Amino acid sequence: MIERGGNPAGYDDSSRQEAPRRIPGWLARALPDTGPQRALVMSSFVNRVGTGMFLATSALYFTVIVGIPARRVGTGLSLAGLAALLGSVPAGTLADRVGPRTVQLVTLAVQTVTMALFVVVHSWWAFTVVAAFDYVADAANNAARGAMIGRVGGERPALFRAKLRTFVSVAVVAGTLLAAVAIQIGTRGAYVTVILVNAVSYVVCALLLLRVPNFTPLPRPEGARRFAALADRPYAAFAVLNGLINLQAVVVTLLIPLWIASRTHIPHWAAAAVFGLNFVLGTALMQPVGRRIETTEQGGKALRVAGVAIAVGCAVLAGSGSGPRWSETLVLFAGAAVLCAAGVWVTAAGFSLSFGLAPAHAQGQYQGLTLLGLDAAGAVGPALLTALVLGLGGPGWIVLAVGFAAAGLAGPVVTRWAERTRPADVAVGGAAPEPA
Repeated sequence: MIERGGNPAGYDDSSRQEAPRRIPGWLARALPDTGPQRALVMSSFVNRVGTGMFLATSALYFTVIVGIPARRVGTGLSLAGLAALLGSVPAGTLADRVGPRTVQLVTLAVQTVTMALFVVVHSWWAFTVVAAFDYVADAANNAARGAMIGRVGGERPALFRAKLRTFVSVAVVAGTLLAAVAIQIGTRGAYVTVILVNAVSYVVCALLLLRVPNFTPLPRPEGARRFAALADRPYAAFAVLNGLINLQAVVVTLLIPLWIASRTHIPHWAAAAVFGLNFVLGTALMQPVGRRIETTEQGGKALRVAGVAIAVGCAVLAGSGSGPRWSETLVLFAGAAVLCAAGVWVTAAGFSLSFGLAPAHAQGQYQGLTLLGLDAAGAVGPALLTALVLGLGGPGWIVLAVGFAAAGLAGPVVTRWAERTRPADVAVGGAAPEPA
């Protein structure tokens, strides 16, 4: 079982008091307390630096350098994304049965190979096949990683994940900035270097994971279903609701830039400024908010707060499509600021509910179902949101606001339903299960 205090069984925590003397005080406070938690943070940080580099350069590499038409790249990635939808729940179930670290190490090995293969891809079919394997491995890795966080995080996995999210966000930005160098150089060699560095990052990530305990799988209680998550209707309802509210990220990263470019007179640099605002608010607020949203009850209320806040932000953005440029810009940033801040509550609520409502023995499977909800919404959401807002203009933002408000208001209702139907081995409310 999960050990109290977040210290996995058998881990020597004697060095914990020395950490503040080896690293700056502010960093010591931001980092998790235990060695396994810090190892997982370091592993994820390295991984996401490489990911940030690759994501920032991949579209240009495959279109400009490899020569695959942009639309065909998009089609290939869509097909890869559909394949990944099939991987989350089975991979999470496997992580529960053989241990999350084992599944992560295998998937990281697969991603090392797929990333290296991108260097020799020259046709659309080869690109699509490699991308599909890469996406499936990534989905499997994320599901196993969720199970790992549940074990390493001790009695406060949601707070640990909030801390982890802060460092991951910084890592992606760092990777993006490094990618800008390759984009500026613009040669095939520069792009290939980025891809190979990302492949190496998976190897380093795996080596750092070896510092995390290889947790023994928890036994499935007598009478529990093998694929309990798929039959858990309240949790499935949460997964769908969580996916819908997380479309807030699509609004910030896709819809607002397209709105600026096609429906306003706002200078295009404002789109980059919104990205920066989203990063700053997310980094600054994630841990303070995460400390206040750890139980399932708090998570349900946070979904309501987030949904209403997103609705307010969308309603404000509806007014950014008319008037002089200066007023359009001010209104846009006001609405974007509300949306970016609301995203922190969305994330914290998802963390607390996904861990708090899942049985300890099936964390991987349940985290896989949560990812399935996110991926499904991410697959259909961009097209629907773009058609709605860019097609209708201001009224489209209002319709979107109503939708987010309704989803948010459903948060506490779905949470209470899920709490009433939890099996006996689920510690609803955020408390850790008793050690075995």
